[in-house]
Amino acid sequence: MKNLVFILFIASSWMLAQKPIFTSAKMKSATVYFNSAELNQTANVNLLKGTNEIVVKNVADYLDENTLKIGMPSHVTVLSAQFTQNYISEYEIDETSHETKKVRDSVQLVQKSILDLQTEKATLQMTVQLLDKNQQVSGADSGLKVDELMKMVDFYKKKRNELSTEINGLNEKEVKLNETLVKLNSRLQINTSKDEKMSKGKLVLQVMSETAGNVNFDINYLSAGATWKPFYDLRAESVNAPINMLYKAQIVQNTGVDWKQVKLTLSSGNPNQNSQAPLLHSWFLTYEEIMNYIPEPSYDRRNSIQSMASGSVVTKEKLEESTISNYTTVIENQLNVSFEIDLLYDILSNGKQHSVSMKEIKLPANFKYYTVPRMETEAYLLAELSDYAKYNMLPGEANIVFEGMYVGKTFINPNQTVDTLNLSMGRDKRVSVKREKVMDKSSTKFLSNYKEQVFTYDITVRNNKKDAIDIIVKDQFPLSTDKEIEIELLESSKAKINKETGVMTWIVELKSNETQKFRISYRVKYPKDKNISNL
Repeated sequence: MKNLVFILFIASSWMLAQKPIFTSAKMKSATVYFNSAELNQTANVNLLKGTNEIVVKNVADYLDENTLKIGMPSHVTVLSAQFTQNYISEYEIDETSHETKKVRDSVQLVQKSILDLQTEKATLQMTVQLLDKNQQVSGADSGLKVDELMKMVDFYKKKRNELSTEINGLNEKEVKLNETLVKLNSRLQINTSKDEKMSKGKLVLQVMSETAGNVNFDINYLSAGATWKPFYDLRAESVNAPINMLYKAQIVQNTGVDWKQVKLTLSSGNPNQNSQAPLLHSWFLTYEEIMNYIPEPSYDRRNSIQSMASGSVVTKEKLEESTISNYTTVIENQLNVSFEIDLLYDILSNGKQHSVSMKEIKLPANFKYYTVPRMETEAYLLAELSDYAKYNMLPGEANIVFEGMYVGKTFINPNQTVDTLNLSMGRDKRVSVKREKVMDKSSTKFLSNYKEQVFTYDITVRNNKKDAIDIIVKDQFPLSTDKEIEIELLESSKAKINKETGVMTWIVELKSNETQKFRISYRVKYPKDKNISNL
Protein backbone atom coordinates (compact mmCIF):
# COMPACT_ATOMS: atom_id res chain seq x y z
CA MET A 1 0.00 0.00 0.00
CA LYS A 2 2.90 2.36 0.68
CA ASN A 3 4.11 1.89 -2.92
CA LEU A 4 0.59 2.62 -4.21
CA VAL A 5 0.34 5.82 -2.18
CA PHE A 6 3.74 6.86 -3.48
CA ILE A 7 2.69 6.22 -7.11
CA LEU A 8 -0.49 8.24 -6.68
CA PHE A 9 1.42 11.10 -5.11
CA ILE A 10 4.09 11.20 -7.82
CA ALA A 11 1.56 10.89 -10.69
CA SER A 12 -0.83 13.51 -9.31
CA SER A 13 1.92 16.03 -8.45
CA TRP A 14 3.50 15.53 -11.88
CA MET A 15 0.15 16.11 -13.61
CA LEU A 16 -0.50 19.28 -11.63
CA ALA A 17 2.85 20.65 -12.73
CA GLN A 18 2.87 19.48 -16.34
CA LYS A 19 -0.63 18.83 -17.67
CA PRO A 20 -1.78 21.35 -20.31
CA ILE A 21 -5.31 22.69 -20.25
CA PHE A 22 -7.46 21.46 -23.15
CA THR A 23 -10.40 23.39 -24.55
CA SER A 24 -12.43 23.49 -27.76
CA ALA A 25 -13.06 26.62 -29.80
CA LYS A 26 -16.61 27.42 -30.86
CA MET A 27 -17.54 29.32 -34.02
CA LYS A 28 -18.99 32.77 -33.47
CA SER A 29 -18.94 34.50 -36.87
CA ALA A 30 -17.28 34.31 -40.27
CA THR A 31 -16.41 36.93 -42.86
CA VAL A 32 -16.15 35.16 -46.22
CA TYR A 33 -14.11 36.63 -49.06
CA PHE A 34 -13.86 35.39 -52.64
CA ASN A 35 -10.74 33.35 -51.81
CA SER A 36 -10.61 32.96 -48.01
CA ALA A 37 -12.50 33.51 -44.76
CA GLU A 38 -11.85 35.33 -41.52
CA LEU A 39 -13.05 33.11 -38.67
CA ASN A 40 -14.01 34.42 -35.25
CA GLN A 41 -14.12 31.80 -32.48
CA THR A 42 -14.48 31.80 -28.71
CA ALA A 43 -13.13 29.48 -26.04
CA ASN A 44 -13.36 29.06 -22.28
CA VAL A 45 -10.63 27.83 -19.94
CA ASN A 46 -9.98 27.59 -16.20
CA LEU A 47 -6.50 29.05 -15.57
CA LEU A 48 -4.13 28.63 -12.66
CA LYS A 49 -2.21 31.57 -11.31
CA GLY A 50 1.10 31.86 -13.13
CA THR A 51 2.13 30.22 -16.41
CA ASN A 52 -0.35 27.93 -18.22
CA GLU A 53 -0.21 25.92 -21.42
CA ILE A 54 -3.51 25.88 -23.30
CA VAL A 55 -4.29 23.52 -26.19
CA VAL A 56 -7.21 24.86 -28.23
CA LYS A 57 -8.88 22.21 -30.37
CA ASN A 58 -11.33 22.66 -33.26
CA VAL A 59 -9.58 25.46 -35.12
CA ALA A 60 -9.21 25.38 -38.92
CA ASP A 61 -7.11 22.63 -40.50
CA TYR A 62 -4.98 25.34 -42.12
CA LEU A 63 -4.69 28.96 -41.07
CA ASP A 64 -2.44 31.92 -41.73
CA GLU A 65 -0.43 32.30 -38.53
CA ASN A 66 0.49 35.87 -39.55
CA THR A 67 -3.17 36.84 -39.15
CA LEU A 68 -3.71 35.06 -35.81
CA LYS A 69 -5.05 37.30 -33.03
CA ILE A 70 -5.84 36.16 -29.48
CA GLY A 71 -8.10 38.37 -27.36
CA MET A 72 -7.47 37.73 -23.65
CA PRO A 73 -8.64 39.68 -20.57
CA SER A 74 -6.26 42.35 -19.27
CA HIS A 75 -4.92 40.18 -16.43
CA VAL A 76 -3.81 37.45 -18.86
CA THR A 77 -0.72 37.86 -21.05
CA VAL A 78 -0.19 35.69 -24.15
CA LEU A 79 3.47 34.66 -24.18
CA SER A 80 3.38 32.60 -27.39
CA ALA A 81 0.94 31.06 -29.87
CA GLN A 82 1.68 28.18 -32.24
CA PHE A 83 -0.50 26.34 -34.77
CA THR A 84 -0.14 22.59 -35.27
CA GLN A 85 -2.06 19.69 -36.78
CA ASN A 86 -0.33 17.06 -34.70
CA TYR A 87 -0.08 18.15 -31.09
CA ILE A 88 0.35 14.60 -29.77
CA SER A 89 3.38 13.68 -31.88
CA GLU A 90 5.04 17.04 -31.54
CA TYR A 91 4.58 17.53 -27.82
CA GLU A 92 3.62 14.23 -26.19
CA ILE A 93 4.19 11.01 -28.07
CA ASP A 94 7.92 11.25 -28.46
CA GLU A 95 9.08 7.82 -27.35
CA THR A 96 12.56 9.13 -26.59
CA SER A 97 11.18 11.91 -24.38
CA HIS A 98 11.86 11.57 -20.64
CA GLU A 99 8.44 13.07 -19.85
CA THR A 100 6.65 10.59 -22.12
CA LYS A 101 8.48 7.64 -20.57
CA LYS A 102 7.50 8.89 -17.12
CA VAL A 103 3.82 8.99 -18.13
CA ARG A 104 3.90 5.51 -19.67
CA ASP A 105 5.64 4.05 -16.60
CA SER A 106 3.03 5.66 -14.34
CA VAL A 107 0.22 4.22 -16.47
CA GLN A 108 1.68 0.71 -16.19
CA LEU A 109 2.13 1.00 -12.40
CA VAL A 110 -1.41 2.24 -11.88
CA GLN A 111 -2.81 -0.52 -14.14
CA LYS A 112 -0.87 -3.15 -12.14
CA SER A 113 -2.11 -1.67 -8.85
CA ILE A 114 -5.71 -1.79 -10.10
CA LEU A 115 -5.27 -5.44 -11.08
CA ASP A 116 -3.80 -6.30 -7.63
CA LEU A 117 -6.69 -4.55 -5.93
CA GLN A 118 -9.23 -6.43 -7.99
CA THR A 119 -7.54 -9.77 -7.13
CA GLU A 120 -7.45 -8.95 -3.40
CA LYS A 121 -11.05 -7.77 -3.50
CA ALA A 122 -12.18 -10.99 -5.23
CA THR A 123 -10.48 -13.09 -2.51
CA LEU A 124 -12.22 -11.16 0.25
CA GLN A 125 -15.58 -11.46 -1.48
CA MET A 126 -15.17 -15.27 -1.75
CA THR A 127 -14.33 -15.41 1.99
CA VAL A 128 -17.52 -13.50 2.77
CA GLN A 129 -19.49 -15.96 0.67
CA LEU A 130 -18.02 -18.91 2.60
CA LEU A 131 -18.97 -17.28 5.91
CA ASP A 132 -22.48 -16.62 4.67
CA LYS A 133 -22.95 -20.24 3.58
CA ASN A 134 -21.97 -21.58 7.03
CA GLN A 135 -23.99 -19.16 9.14
CA GLN A 136 -27.06 -21.43 9.56
CA VAL A 137 -26.50 -23.35 12.83
CA SER A 138 -28.80 -24.41 15.69
CA GLY A 139 -27.85 -25.20 19.23
CA ALA A 140 -29.63 -28.59 19.54
CA ASP A 141 -28.71 -30.06 16.15
CA SER A 142 -25.12 -28.88 16.14
CA GLY A 143 -24.31 -30.15 19.62
CA LEU A 144 -22.92 -26.74 20.57
CA LYS A 145 -23.56 -25.26 23.95
CA VAL A 146 -25.13 -21.82 24.24
CA ASP A 147 -21.92 -20.12 25.33
CA GLU A 148 -20.02 -21.74 22.42
CA LEU A 149 -22.73 -20.68 19.99
CA MET A 150 -22.54 -17.07 21.23
CA LYS A 151 -18.79 -17.08 20.73
CA MET A 152 -19.26 -18.33 17.16
CA VAL A 153 -21.82 -15.59 16.43
CA ASP A 154 -19.49 -12.94 17.81
CA PHE A 155 -16.64 -14.30 15.67
CA TYR A 156 -18.82 -14.30 12.51
CA LYS A 157 -20.06 -10.81 13.20
CA LYS A 158 -16.61 -9.43 13.82
CA LYS A 159 -15.04 -11.18 10.83
CA ARG A 160 -17.92 -10.21 8.53
CA ASN A 161 -17.54 -6.53 9.46
CA GLU A 162 -13.77 -6.63 8.98
CA LEU A 163 -14.08 -8.16 5.52
CA SER A 164 -16.81 -5.70 4.42
CA THR A 165 -14.80 -2.72 5.67
CA GLU A 166 -11.71 -3.94 3.82
CA ILE A 167 -13.71 -4.46 0.60
CA ASN A 168 -15.15 -0.97 0.84
CA GLY A 169 -11.66 0.44 1.31
CA LEU A 170 -10.44 -1.44 -1.74
CA ASN A 171 -13.39 -0.07 -3.79
CA GLU A 172 -12.48 3.49 -2.84
CA LYS A 173 -8.85 2.94 -3.78
CA GLU A 174 -9.89 1.41 -7.13
CA VAL A 175 -12.04 4.45 -7.93
CA LYS A 176 -9.11 6.79 -7.21
CA LEU A 177 -6.74 4.66 -9.26
CA ASN A 178 -9.16 4.68 -12.23
CA GLU A 179 -9.44 8.48 -12.02
CA THR A 180 -5.66 8.73 -12.02
CA LEU A 181 -5.44 6.37 -15.01
CA VAL A 182 -7.88 8.52 -17.00
CA LYS A 183 -5.83 11.64 -16.26
CA LEU A 184 -2.60 9.93 -17.24
CA ASN A 185 -4.10 8.66 -20.51
CA SER A 186 -5.24 12.20 -21.33
CA ARG A 187 -1.54 13.07 -21.54
CA LEU A 188 -1.10 10.52 -24.29
CA GLN A 189 -4.30 10.94 -26.22
CA ILE A 190 -6.57 13.93 -26.83
CA ASN A 191 -10.11 12.63 -26.63
CA THR A 192 -12.71 14.29 -28.81
CA SER A 193 -16.47 14.19 -28.45
CA LYS A 194 -18.12 11.36 -30.39
CA ASP A 195 -21.11 13.46 -31.42
CA GLU A 196 -19.10 16.42 -32.71
CA LYS A 197 -16.73 16.54 -35.66
CA MET A 198 -13.38 17.98 -34.67
CA SER A 199 -10.82 19.51 -37.00
CA LYS A 200 -7.15 18.55 -37.19
CA GLY A 201 -5.96 22.04 -36.33
CA LYS A 202 -4.91 23.03 -32.80
CA LEU A 203 -3.46 26.12 -31.18
CA VAL A 204 -0.89 25.79 -28.43
CA LEU A 205 -0.87 28.91 -26.25
CA GLN A 206 1.52 29.81 -23.46
CA VAL A 207 -0.15 32.39 -21.20
CA MET A 208 0.58 33.98 -17.85
CA SER A 209 -2.33 34.83 -15.56
CA GLU A 210 -2.15 37.16 -12.56
CA THR A 211 -5.02 35.33 -10.88
CA ALA A 212 -6.63 31.92 -11.02
CA GLY A 213 -10.11 31.54 -12.45
CA ASN A 214 -12.35 30.99 -15.46
CA VAL A 215 -11.47 33.00 -18.59
CA ASN A 216 -13.29 33.55 -21.89
CA PHE A 217 -11.13 34.57 -24.85
CA ASP A 218 -11.50 35.24 -28.60
CA ILE A 219 -9.57 33.74 -31.53
CA ASN A 220 -9.41 35.44 -34.93
CA TYR A 221 -7.53 34.32 -38.06
CA LEU A 222 -7.69 33.90 -41.84
CA SER A 223 -8.15 30.51 -43.51
CA ALA A 224 -7.97 29.83 -47.24
CA GLY A 225 -10.51 27.01 -46.99
CA ALA A 226 -13.62 29.02 -47.91
CA THR A 227 -14.98 30.90 -50.93
CA TRP A 228 -18.20 32.53 -52.08
CA LYS A 229 -19.59 33.86 -55.34
CA PRO A 230 -22.69 35.91 -56.14
CA PHE A 231 -25.69 34.28 -57.74
CA TYR A 232 -29.07 35.69 -58.72
CA ASP A 233 -32.64 34.59 -59.33
CA LEU A 234 -34.45 36.91 -61.76
CA ARG A 235 -38.22 36.61 -61.91
CA ALA A 236 -40.55 38.67 -64.09
CA GLU A 237 -44.30 38.10 -64.41
CA SER A 238 -44.68 40.23 -67.55
CA VAL A 239 -42.98 42.99 -69.52
CA ASN A 240 -45.13 45.50 -67.63
CA ALA A 241 -43.94 44.44 -64.16
CA PRO A 242 -40.60 45.04 -62.42
CA ILE A 243 -38.03 42.28 -62.02
CA ASN A 244 -37.89 40.49 -58.69
CA MET A 245 -34.18 39.94 -58.11
CA LEU A 246 -33.11 37.58 -55.33
CA TYR A 247 -29.48 38.33 -54.48
CA LYS A 248 -27.82 35.12 -53.24
CA ALA A 249 -24.43 33.75 -52.34
CA GLN A 250 -23.02 30.31 -53.01
CA ILE A 251 -20.63 29.46 -50.18
CA VAL A 252 -18.18 26.56 -50.16
CA GLN A 253 -16.00 25.87 -47.14
CA ASN A 254 -13.39 23.23 -46.33
CA THR A 255 -11.81 24.79 -43.27
CA GLY A 256 -12.24 21.60 -41.23
CA VAL A 257 -14.58 23.39 -38.79
CA ASP A 258 -18.34 23.08 -39.14
CA TRP A 259 -19.97 26.50 -38.88
CA LYS A 260 -23.08 26.00 -36.78
CA GLN A 261 -25.43 28.86 -35.95
CA VAL A 262 -22.87 31.34 -37.27
CA LYS A 263 -23.38 34.97 -38.23
CA LEU A 264 -22.11 35.56 -41.78
CA THR A 265 -20.59 38.56 -43.52
CA LEU A 266 -19.87 38.30 -47.25
CA SER A 267 -17.27 40.66 -48.67
CA SER A 268 -16.04 41.45 -52.18
CA GLY A 269 -12.64 42.44 -50.77
CA ASN A 270 -9.38 40.51 -50.97
CA PRO A 271 -7.55 40.35 -47.61
CA ASN A 272 -4.46 38.86 -49.27
CA GLN A 273 -4.14 41.65 -51.82
CA ASN A 274 -0.94 43.67 -51.75
CA SER A 275 -1.66 46.93 -49.95
CA GLN A 276 1.57 48.63 -51.00
CA ALA A 277 0.94 51.59 -53.35
CA PRO A 278 2.85 51.27 -56.67
CA LEU A 279 5.85 53.48 -57.48
CA LEU A 280 6.95 54.72 -60.90
CA HIS A 281 10.51 54.05 -62.09
CA SER A 282 12.37 54.98 -65.25
CA TRP A 283 10.75 53.65 -68.44
CA PHE A 284 13.21 52.60 -71.16
CA LEU A 285 12.24 51.55 -74.69
CA THR A 286 14.02 48.71 -76.52
CA TYR A 287 13.64 47.00 -79.89
CA GLU A 288 11.72 43.75 -80.14
CA GLU A 289 10.86 41.33 -82.92
CA ILE A 290 7.60 42.16 -84.68
CA MET A 291 5.18 39.24 -84.72
CA ASN A 292 2.38 38.98 -87.28
CA TYR A 293 -0.30 38.27 -84.75
CA ILE A 294 -3.82 39.64 -84.61
CA PRO A 295 -5.57 38.85 -81.32
CA GLU A 296 -8.98 37.22 -81.45
CA PRO A 297 -11.78 39.36 -80.02
CA SER A 298 -12.91 37.91 -76.71
CA TYR A 299 -16.32 38.52 -75.31
CA ASP A 300 -19.02 36.86 -73.30
CA ARG A 301 -22.12 36.57 -75.47
CA ARG A 302 -24.29 36.19 -72.41
CA ASN A 303 -23.71 39.81 -71.52
CA SER A 304 -22.25 41.46 -74.61
CA ILE A 305 -25.42 42.93 -76.07
CA GLN A 306 -24.98 46.49 -77.19
CA SER A 307 -26.92 49.35 -75.68
CA MET A 308 -30.43 49.09 -77.08
CA ALA A 309 -31.26 52.73 -77.62
CA SER A 310 -30.26 56.10 -76.31
CA GLY A 311 -32.72 58.02 -74.19
CA SER A 312 -34.73 54.96 -73.16
CA VAL A 313 -37.28 55.54 -70.39
CA VAL A 314 -37.22 53.37 -67.29
CA THR A 315 -40.42 52.88 -65.34
CA LYS A 316 -40.30 55.07 -62.22
CA GLU A 317 -41.01 52.77 -59.33
CA LYS A 318 -39.75 53.01 -55.79
CA LEU A 319 -37.17 50.41 -54.76
CA GLU A 320 -38.87 47.75 -52.67
CA GLU A 321 -37.32 45.07 -50.53
CA SER A 322 -38.72 41.88 -49.09
CA THR A 323 -38.43 40.34 -45.65
CA ILE A 324 -34.98 38.78 -46.21
CA SER A 325 -33.57 42.26 -46.87
CA ASN A 326 -34.52 43.35 -43.37
CA TYR A 327 -31.80 41.04 -42.03
CA THR A 328 -29.02 42.18 -44.39
CA THR A 329 -26.96 45.33 -43.99
CA VAL A 330 -24.95 46.52 -47.00
CA ILE A 331 -21.73 48.34 -46.14
CA GLU A 332 -20.08 50.20 -49.00
CA ASN A 333 -16.40 50.76 -48.29
CA GLN A 334 -13.94 52.64 -50.43
CA LEU A 335 -12.63 49.47 -52.09
CA ASN A 336 -15.27 46.78 -51.53
CA VAL A 337 -18.83 45.94 -50.55
CA SER A 338 -19.82 43.82 -47.55
CA PHE A 339 -23.13 42.13 -46.77
CA GLU A 340 -23.73 41.59 -43.05
CA ILE A 341 -26.48 38.99 -42.55
CA ASP A 342 -28.20 39.16 -39.18
CA LEU A 343 -29.32 35.51 -39.32
CA LEU A 344 -27.58 32.39 -38.05
CA TYR A 345 -26.56 29.77 -40.61
CA ASP A 346 -25.15 26.24 -40.58
CA ILE A 347 -22.36 25.86 -43.16
CA LEU A 348 -20.73 22.44 -42.91
CA SER A 349 -17.11 21.81 -43.86
CA ASN A 350 -17.89 19.38 -46.67
CA GLY A 351 -16.87 21.17 -49.89
CA LYS A 352 -20.49 21.43 -51.05
CA GLN A 353 -22.26 24.58 -52.19
CA HIS A 354 -24.48 26.22 -49.61
CA SER A 355 -26.95 28.80 -50.86
CA VAL A 356 -27.52 31.87 -48.70
CA SER A 357 -30.12 34.51 -49.55
CA MET A 358 -28.98 38.08 -48.95
CA LYS A 359 -31.44 40.56 -50.45
CA GLU A 360 -34.54 40.65 -52.59
CA ILE A 361 -35.08 43.76 -54.66
CA LYS A 362 -37.70 44.91 -57.14
CA LEU A 363 -35.81 46.31 -60.12
CA PRO A 364 -37.68 48.84 -62.25
CA ALA A 365 -36.87 47.91 -65.84
CA ASN A 366 -37.71 48.77 -69.41
CA PHE A 367 -38.30 45.58 -71.44
CA LYS A 368 -37.50 45.26 -75.12
CA TYR A 369 -36.82 42.44 -77.52
CA TYR A 370 -33.56 42.14 -79.38
CA THR A 371 -32.53 40.09 -82.42
CA VAL A 372 -29.47 39.83 -84.68
CA PRO A 373 -30.68 37.61 -87.56
CA ARG A 374 -27.24 37.51 -89.24
CA MET A 375 -25.89 35.71 -86.13
CA GLU A 376 -28.97 33.65 -85.17
CA THR A 377 -32.69 33.81 -85.85
CA GLU A 378 -33.74 34.13 -82.21
CA ALA A 379 -35.43 36.95 -80.31
CA TYR A 380 -34.12 37.76 -76.85
CA LEU A 381 -36.00 39.59 -74.16
CA LEU A 382 -33.82 42.29 -72.62
CA ALA A 383 -34.33 44.33 -69.49
CA GLU A 384 -32.73 47.76 -69.31
CA LEU A 385 -31.65 48.93 -65.84
CA SER A 386 -30.56 52.48 -65.27
CA ASP A 387 -28.71 53.70 -62.18
CA TYR A 388 -27.82 50.07 -61.47
CA ALA A 389 -24.80 50.94 -59.29
CA LYS A 390 -27.04 51.57 -56.27
CA TYR A 391 -27.98 47.87 -56.13
CA ASN A 392 -24.37 46.80 -55.29
CA MET A 393 -24.44 43.97 -57.80
CA LEU A 394 -21.34 41.86 -58.39
CA PRO A 395 -20.51 39.76 -61.47
CA GLY A 396 -22.30 36.43 -61.37
CA GLU A 397 -24.67 33.98 -63.01
CA ALA A 398 -28.43 34.30 -62.76
CA ASN A 399 -31.39 31.95 -63.17
CA ILE A 400 -34.22 33.45 -65.21
CA VAL A 401 -37.90 32.75 -64.65
CA PHE A 402 -40.25 34.63 -66.97
CA GLU A 403 -44.03 34.38 -66.79
CA GLY A 404 -43.70 31.46 -64.37
CA MET A 405 -41.38 29.41 -66.61
CA TYR A 406 -37.67 28.76 -66.25
CA VAL A 407 -36.01 29.98 -69.44
CA GLY A 408 -32.30 29.55 -68.71
CA LYS A 409 -29.28 31.33 -67.31
CA THR A 410 -27.65 34.66 -67.99
CA PHE A 411 -24.60 36.48 -66.70
CA ILE A 412 -24.73 39.80 -64.89
CA ASN A 413 -21.66 41.97 -65.33
CA PRO A 414 -22.10 45.36 -63.65
CA ASN A 415 -18.44 46.31 -64.27
CA GLN A 416 -19.28 48.46 -67.27
CA THR A 417 -18.77 52.08 -68.20
CA VAL A 418 -22.21 52.59 -69.75
CA ASP A 419 -25.12 54.17 -67.91
CA THR A 420 -27.55 51.34 -68.68
CA LEU A 421 -27.16 47.68 -67.81
CA ASN A 422 -28.79 45.21 -70.18
CA LEU A 423 -29.93 41.91 -68.70
CA SER A 424 -30.72 39.11 -71.10
CA MET A 425 -33.91 37.42 -69.90
CA GLY A 426 -33.66 34.58 -72.39
CA ARG A 427 -35.14 33.62 -75.75
CA ASP A 428 -38.80 33.94 -76.58
CA LYS A 429 -40.02 31.42 -79.18
CA ARG A 430 -43.25 33.37 -79.62
CA VAL A 431 -41.35 36.01 -81.56
CA SER A 432 -40.25 34.45 -84.87
CA VAL A 433 -37.33 35.79 -86.90
CA LYS A 434 -36.15 34.81 -90.40
CA ARG A 435 -33.33 36.06 -92.64
CA GLU A 436 -33.52 34.86 -96.26
CA LYS A 437 -31.44 35.65 -99.28
CA VAL A 438 -33.47 37.14 -102.15
CA MET A 439 -32.11 35.23 -105.11
CA ASP A 440 -33.65 37.30 -107.90
CA LYS A 441 -32.17 40.44 -106.35
CA SER A 442 -28.74 38.93 -105.86
CA SER A 443 -26.26 38.56 -108.70
CA THR A 444 -22.64 38.05 -109.76
CA LYS A 445 -21.03 39.89 -112.72
CA PHE A 446 -17.56 40.03 -114.25
CA LEU A 447 -16.49 43.45 -115.48
CA SER A 448 -13.09 43.64 -117.13
CA ASN A 449 -10.65 42.90 -114.31
CA TYR A 450 -13.25 43.09 -111.55
CA LYS A 451 -15.88 40.87 -110.08
CA GLU A 452 -19.09 42.49 -108.86
CA GLN A 453 -21.54 40.79 -106.51
CA VAL A 454 -24.86 42.01 -105.18
CA PHE A 455 -26.29 40.56 -101.96
CA THR A 456 -29.90 41.10 -100.94
CA TYR A 457 -31.62 39.77 -97.82
CA ASP A 458 -35.11 40.00 -96.40
CA ILE A 459 -35.52 40.00 -92.63
CA THR A 460 -38.96 38.99 -91.34
CA VAL A 461 -40.06 39.50 -87.75
CA ARG A 462 -43.45 38.36 -86.44
CA ASN A 463 -45.04 38.88 -83.03
CA ASN A 464 -47.07 35.81 -82.06
CA LYS A 465 -47.75 37.09 -78.55
CA LYS A 466 -51.08 38.49 -77.38
CA ASP A 467 -49.45 41.79 -76.37
CA ALA A 468 -47.60 44.38 -78.39
CA ILE A 469 -43.83 44.42 -78.09
CA ASP A 470 -40.92 46.73 -78.82
CA ILE A 471 -38.10 45.02 -80.68
CA ILE A 472 -34.63 46.06 -81.80
CA VAL A 473 -33.43 44.43 -85.01
CA LYS A 474 -29.76 44.64 -85.91
CA ASP A 475 -27.91 43.54 -89.04
CA GLN A 476 -24.84 44.74 -90.87
CA PHE A 477 -23.07 45.15 -94.19
CA PRO A 478 -19.32 44.60 -94.71
CA LEU A 479 -16.66 47.32 -94.64
CA SER A 480 -13.46 47.56 -96.64
CA THR A 481 -9.94 48.38 -95.52
CA ASP A 482 -8.48 47.73 -99.00
CA LYS A 483 -8.80 50.33 -101.76
CA GLU A 484 -9.24 47.52 -104.32
CA ILE A 485 -12.40 46.34 -102.53
CA GLU A 486 -15.34 48.67 -103.10
CA ILE A 487 -18.55 48.33 -101.11
CA GLU A 488 -21.79 50.19 -101.70
CA LEU A 489 -24.95 49.98 -99.60
CA LEU A 490 -27.92 49.81 -101.98
CA GLU A 491 -30.90 49.43 -99.64
CA SER A 492 -31.37 49.69 -95.85
CA SER A 493 -35.16 50.01 -95.26
CA LYS A 494 -34.63 53.27 -93.38
CA ALA A 495 -32.34 51.72 -90.81
CA LYS A 496 -30.19 53.78 -88.49
CA ILE A 497 -26.68 53.19 -89.84
CA ASN A 498 -23.37 53.29 -88.04
CA LYS A 499 -20.87 53.88 -90.85
CA GLU A 500 -17.89 53.02 -88.67
CA THR A 501 -19.14 49.52 -87.86
CA GLY A 502 -21.60 48.83 -90.69
CA VAL A 503 -24.33 48.03 -88.13
CA MET A 504 -27.91 48.79 -89.12
CA THR A 505 -30.57 49.17 -86.43
CA TRP A 506 -34.36 49.18 -86.60
CA ILE A 507 -36.43 49.97 -83.51
CA VAL A 508 -40.07 49.08 -84.11
CA GLU A 509 -43.25 48.29 -82.26
CA LEU A 510 -45.00 45.11 -83.26
CA LYS A 511 -48.66 44.65 -82.41
CA SER A 512 -50.07 41.24 -81.62
CA ASN A 513 -49.85 38.91 -84.70
CA GLU A 514 -48.16 41.69 -86.69
CA THR A 515 -45.34 40.99 -89.18
CA GLN A 516 -42.74 43.42 -90.49
CA LYS A 517 -40.06 42.99 -93.16
CA PHE A 518 -36.76 44.76 -93.67
CA ARG A 519 -34.59 44.52 -96.79
CA ILE A 520 -30.88 45.12 -96.97
CA SER A 521 -28.83 45.07 -100.15
CA TYR A 522 -25.19 45.88 -100.86
CA ARG A 523 -22.72 45.60 -103.75
CA VAL A 524 -19.15 44.35 -103.46
CA LYS A 525 -16.58 44.97 -106.23
CA TYR A 526 -13.07 43.51 -106.13
CA PRO A 527 -10.37 42.08 -108.49
CA LYS A 528 -11.61 38.91 -110.14
CA ASP A 529 -8.33 37.09 -109.62
CA LYS A 530 -8.83 37.28 -105.84
CA ASN A 531 -11.23 35.61 -103.50
CA ILE A 532 -12.97 36.99 -100.41
CA SER A 533 -13.60 34.14 -98.01
CA ASN A 534 -16.00 35.73 -95.51
CA LEU A 535 -18.65 37.19 -97.82
